Amino acid sequence: MLAFWERAAEGVSISDDPAGVTRLVERDPGALLVAERDGVLVGTVIAGFDGWRCHLYRLAVAPEARRQGVGTALLAAAEERFAALGGRRADAMVLRRNVTAHRAWEAGGYGPQEAWVRWVKPLS
Repeated sequence: MLAFWERAAEGVSISDDPAGVTRLVERDPGALLVAERDGVLVGTVIAGFDGWRCHLYRLAVAPEARRQGVGTALLAAAEERFAALGGRRADAMVLRRNVTAHRAWEAGGYGPQEAWVRWVKPLS
């Protein structure tokens, strides 16, 4: 998974290590959605729901599989998961500089919410 994200995702996170992925899967096994083609990983999205908000992370599609509906299918699966859990609105963290991703998110019906700024503090 980490090697795939290095190749297909934009940016890195403090959680991008084996322990981080293990914690995610152990805490909420249904949150990590993957797309495979002929047994090869071609896409991912993390669809996390905390009981209050629906959060999307790590929408990544292998460069050779882009513009083939993989991202669209992953977002549809994430939205179905959220609806089944009672979620009412999904948000996504998207880097400002990742213009390619902006087009994909817009095609999925998402848009920036300029009134908000993300504030962070590393805990370790």
